[in-house]
Amino acid sequence: MNIALAFTRTLFMILSIFFMTVYTTSGPEGFTFSNFGIGIGLGSLFGCSLIAFDIFFRKFNLRSFNIAIIGLLFGYCMGQALVLILSAILDISSASIHLSPQAIELLKIALFLFGIYTGTLMTLRASDELYVSIPFVKFAPMAQKKKDLIIDLSVLSDARILDLASSGILDCHLIIPRFLIKDLYAQSEASDELARSKAKRSLDIIKKLDAMAELEVRYNDTDFPEVKDALSKMVRLARLLDANIITADPSQIQIPAIEGTKFINIHDISKALKPLMQTGEHIKIKIQRYGKEPRQGVGYLEDGTMVVVNGGGGFIGETIDVQVLSVKHTSSGRMIFCNALADENGFPHYDDDQEQ
Repeated sequence: MNIALAFTRTLFMILSIFFMTVYTTSGPEGFTFSNFGIGIGLGSLFGCSLIAFDIFFRKFNLRSFNIAIIGLLFGYCMGQALVLILSAILDISSASIHLSPQAIELLKIALFLFGIYTGTLMTLRASDELYVSIPFVKFAPMAQKKKDLIIDLSVLSDARILDLASSGILDCHLIIPRFLIKDLYAQSEASDELARSKAKRSLDIIKKLDAMAELEVRYNDTDFPEVKDALSKMVRLARLLDANIITADPSQIQIPAIEGTKFINIHDISKALKPLMQTGEHIKIKIQRYGKEPRQGVGYLEDGTMVVVNGGGGFIGETIDVQVLSVKHTSSGRMIFCNALADENGFPHYDDDQEQ
């Protein structure tokens, strides 16, 4: 929680207690300890309600708030129009329709609420078109603005996003489209066992991301029913929100920026963070299988990087000392080439723990 938010919540809590206390102690009975206690209690309850309301709606952005306000305005106009139509009908057919004043008022209230509800829902569902027809004024700073990241379906099925999010390196908002969540719920009820388990795992990752308070995950309700391709939907949403897309799909590694939208692939991040070995560096490696060349052995580092050891083919299952010759970059990652170190008698250097 930042200082400004904490200060605002504390200020409104104090103001709530103050005004409630003044109200309860300024009645006919005057100041009494019971009225004073009731005022403090009511003020604290109202202040806590304000804070709870703020926490509940913290994931809604300003655009969603503006859409809701415009929806209420349209709904109010629709409700008033329905009430006026009902009044006109009753005036014209007053001789044939006999209703009590209470029934007429109840009918007007029902029509008014129906108009507000319908207008608000229609506005929310057509928020994309509303954004185009009634553009919002945006004051952009001169400095380059950080862009939010929209999570695609491949990231939600990759548990590495949890480690990446908990590391603190993501200092921008993560946005999860609602249409992806709808697809996951549909897949979680599919007959295919593999798709069902993958969807359930993705929903579990969403819950864990949502539980990270410092991450501030946001959900976006915008959908594009006329677009069937998931990638096209993501790109349109990214253009609408001026955001980038984070993905874990290997097929999208080489995709260039599309109309200003960048694709950030966690496979690229993973490869960039793999440890670099320097030529001549000594490391310990467990030889796990034979290599392609004679007397070659192959081992793996903890991050999965392949290590090819010349002279290591005779030490399968053993951990030996090797010296780095070179590091080769391939399309699938890095490969490290080494020579097995030997003592003066020609035997390899073993790990001290293994000798014991």
